[in-house]
Amino acid sequence: MKDFSILKSPAGEDIAWISDGARAQDDGPCGFFWLGGFMSDMAGSKASMLGELARLTNRPAVRFDYSGHGKSGGVFTEGTIGKWLGEAEAMFRQVASGPRILIGSSMGGWLAMLLARRLLRQDAQEAERIRGMILLAPAADMTEDLMWAQFPDEARGKIRQEGVLHVPSDYGDTPYPITLDLIEEGRNHLILEEGLDVPFPVRILQGEEDRDVPWEHGLKTYRAISGDDVTFTLIKGADHRLSGPGELRLLQEVLLALCARADAPTA
Repeated sequence: MKDFSILKSPAGEDIAWISDGARAQDDGPCGFFWLGGFMSDMAGSKASMLGELARLTNRPAVRFDYSGHGKSGGVFTEGTIGKWLGEAEAMFRQVASGPRILIGSSMGGWLAMLLARRLLRQDAQEAERIRGMILLAPAADMTEDLMWAQFPDEARGKIRQEGVLHVPSDYGDTPYPITLDLIEEGRNHLILEEGLDVPFPVRILQGEEDRDVPWEHGLKTYRAISGDDVTFTLIKGADHRLSGPGELRLLQEVLLALCARADAPTA
C-alpha cells in the first residue's frame, strides 16, 4: 500500500488516510470520499479500485481507516458508531475539501447516512459539498437490526455478562468481536425509523445473495431515504463483498455518472 498520512481524531488517536488522484480544489472536479465497512480497511479491493479510478480520471479521492482498523491507531473493541462517525466527519472537514461523492460500504453506508444527516442539520455549507451518495449493501442500524435482533437469547446473555461476543466471519479465520458498548451506543444513531431526507442523488447497490446485509434490509434503507433521485439496484448473484469485476465496473459507472452530473454547470 502506498504511503499514508495521519490525522488526529477527536479522541486524539492516529487516523491513517490516503489521498489519491488530483489535488482537491473548491472549484475543481467532484471527488470521492470512501467510508469502509466493519473490520475492513482502505487497502481493500473496492477502496483500492477507487484510488486507481481517481488517478485515471484526475479526480481527488480520500480513503481512511477508522480507529482500530488497518493502519490507524486505537483498539478495535473500543470503537463505537459514534466514535467512527466523529472520525469520518473530521476526515471530511479537514482532509476531503471540495465537492465529493460519499461512497459507503456496509457499515460505511450507515456512517455515510449519519454524516450526511449531521452536516445537513448542523452545517449547510459543508453539507453542500456532498454532491451524491453511493451505498453498497448499506448496513444501516446494523447494531440493532442485523446484530442484536438476530442474536439468540444465549448470545445476548453472554454479551451482557462478558461485554463482548465473538461472531464467526465468512471472510477469514478471525471472528468479529461485538462489544456490548457497540450495541448500546449504536442505539444513539439509529436512522431507519426516522428516515433521511437528502437534496442530492443516492444510489444503492445491493447483492441478491448477500447473507450479511440481506437485500430486504437494503430495500428498507432505500425506503427510509427521501429525495428527488434515489434508486435501488439489485445485482443478481452478488454477495456482500460486491467486489467481482462486473460489480466493480458497475460501481465505477455509477460513480463517474454522479461526478459528471456534479461537475455540470447549473443554470
